[in-house]
Amino acid sequence: MVVSAQQRRPVVVLYERIVDAIHAGTYPPGSTLPSEPKLAAELGVSRPALREALLLLQEDGLLSVRRGVGRTVNDGPPRRGFEHIQPLEELIGAGAPVRVRALLRTVEEPTDFTTQHLLAPARAELRFWESLLAADGTAAALSQEWAAAEDVLEHAHPGFAAALRQLAPGGADAAGPRGAGAPDADRTSMLAVLTGASRGVPLSAHSTVTATLVGLRRGEQLGRPADTPAVLVTQVVRVGETPVMAAKHMLPTGAAALPVLQSN
Repeated sequence: MVVSAQQRRPVVVLYERIVDAIHAGTYPPGSTLPSEPKLAAELGVSRPALREALLLLQEDGLLSVRRGVGRTVNDGPPRRGFEHIQPLEELIGAGAPVRVRALLRTVEEPTDFTTQHLLAPARAELRFWESLLAADGTAAALSQEWAAAEDVLEHAHPGFAAALRQLAPGGADAAGPRGAGAPDADRTSMLAVLTGASRGVPLSAHSTVTATLVGLRRGEQLGRPADTPAVLVTQVVRVGETPVMAAKHMLPTGAAALPVLQSN
């Protein structure tokens, strides 16, 4: 969801301005922010609005308050969340390493979901990956990922097509055998393969976030009761106007937090 600056509360807009300044290096990690009067003057805002934004920044872990020093920018400010195209295992792995375990790696015909989001024709063959993501031995998310048809990928993103071929069973293609540092399909997500193959290739994505229940089958996979509340993230990644990958990510209650930043 995108909310215009005019619709957002002024304190939220101010919060984002300060976050942008931190990431841009105006207030680098470890630095001390100017005093409230000086910072309010620099930003052209009232002190009450600034104070509220600063409290939100403290709550979100970007700032710390030290007696006799003032407000300092934390050395490891939280990363921006779902507004950047980033593998889910990296997004939810800020607190503990997240392992990807393959449940299924196959090729299937289009479903209603992939027909809608990948514009796949009825007789196409699409690579489908289902993976369980676990942190500290606990299931954190269930991911289902589909790549566009091979001919579409060859036209829109041949590097992604080649990377997927190499990860297929027996799949050393014309690019040669996998090297020692190459990813293992059973321990990586399709989105990680896509981002790794996209250096110099501009990607864009659209995601929706909805509340749901895990259901019986997914509950069994996640080790949760069927009526466990969950967040379902639907994601479509494009090169230009061409969708090259679509995914569903289910995160049950109690799983690692997924940072979401909404901006215009």
